[in-house]
Amino acid sequence: MPPESDKNTTLCVTAQIGNDPAFGAVIPPLYLSSTYTFAALDEMGTYDYGRSGNPNRDALADTIAKLEGGAGGVVTSSGMAAIDLVLNLLGPDELVLAPHDCYGGTHRLLNSRQSQGRLRVLFIDQGDARAVKQAMAQNPALLFIETPSNPLMRVVDIEGLCQAAHKMGALVMCDNTFLSPARQTPLALGADFVVHSTTKFLNGHSDVVGGVAVAKQDDHAEQLRWWANCTGVTGAPFDSYLTLRGLRTLPARMDIQESNAQNIARFLNQHPCVSKVYYPGLSSDPGYALAKKQQTGPGAVLGFTLKADREGVRAFLANTSLFQLAESLGGTESLICHPASMTHRAMDQEAQRKAGITQTLLRLSVGMERSQDQLAALATMFAAL
Repeated sequence: MPPESDKNTTLCVTAQIGNDPAFGAVIPPLYLSSTYTFAALDEMGTYDYGRSGNPNRDALADTIAKLEGGAGGVVTSSGMAAIDLVLNLLGPDELVLAPHDCYGGTHRLLNSRQSQGRLRVLFIDQGDARAVKQAMAQNPALLFIETPSNPLMRVVDIEGLCQAAHKMGALVMCDNTFLSPARQTPLALGADFVVHSTTKFLNGHSDVVGGVAVAKQDDHAEQLRWWANCTGVTGAPFDSYLTLRGLRTLPARMDIQESNAQNIARFLNQHPCVSKVYYPGLSSDPGYALAKKQQTGPGAVLGFTLKADREGVRAFLANTSLFQLAESLGGTESLICHPASMTHRAMDQEAQRKAGITQTLLRLSVGMERSQDQLAALATMFAAL
C-alpha cells in the first residue's frame, strides 16, 4: 500500500476519536438537536440552527476534507446536491465544460440548469486533446471532470486538464466518487473542488444517501458553507454519523473489493461471451498508464459488454444470485447494473450513443464476498447465454 494510503488509513480510523467534551466518549456522540441555545443576547455559540451547522455533519466534512487535502467541505443531502452546490458559485450564463460520458444524473442536472438559464453547458470528450483545446477557447468558468467515468471507466488526465483550465481562468471540479481518497486525490493534481456521493465507497454500506463538496481554498470553502445554509441542502446528522462510522473501514474495504475486481476483470477479459472489458486495472485498457500515474489503484467498479442482443442481456440478468440487480455502487455487497435502462436512463438515445452506452453494456460494483463465490456466480449467469 502506498505511503499516502497508510496515512489515510490512520486518519480514517482515528477521525474525531476521543473528542467528546461532555463525557469523554471515545466515539463521537450523535447530536440530533435542531436548535442550540444562545448564552445571552448577541452571544451565539458554535451552533445556532441545524441547517447551518451540526457537530456530526462538521465532523464528517472535516474528516473528508483532510483525506482529500482540502481547506474545508460541506456535507450535503446527496451527491447531486454536492455538485449543484458548487454550481452556485457560477454567475448566470457562465459556461461549464462537462464530460460527454458522465453519470446520467449529472448530465440531467447540467442540462436542466442550462434550460433554466442558470448556466451554459458543453459536453465534450475530455480525452480528446483537440476537443478540449477548442472548448477552452470558449472561456469556460468551470471544468467538471469525472474520472474514471461512469460506467465506461475512462481515465482522463486531471493534472493536464486543470492546467489548461486554470490558464483560461476557469475553476475545476472533480467527481472522485468511484475511487475515493483511498485511491485518488484530485486536489493534489490541481482541482479546486472535489465532490463525492458519500452514498458509495465513503459510507460503504448502502444504507445512507449523501454527498460532500470539498474546496481546496478557504474562501471557496466559506462560499460553499454560505450557499449550503442559504439553500438548505445540508445532510442530516444521523446520516453523517453513519457515514463517518462507515468511513473508518474505507481503506480495508477498498483493498478487498479492488482485489476482487481485478480477479473478475481478468475472468471477463478471457470469457468468450464478453466483447470488451472496461477497467483501468487491465494492462490492455487504454487508461492503464494514466491510471498508474494519478491513481494508487484501479478501484472496484468495472464495465463490460456482452456478445448478445438485449434479450440475451435479459437472460444473463435473470438469475443474478450473488450480484444484486440494482443501481448504486461502493457497498460491501456486489451489484450489477444495466446503465442504459437504469443509471443513465435520463440521457436521451443520442447522448447515450455519443457516450458509448449500449444496450449490452453492464456495470459491476464488486463487493467483499469471497472471490471464488463471485466468479462462480458470474459463471452461472453466463451459462444462461
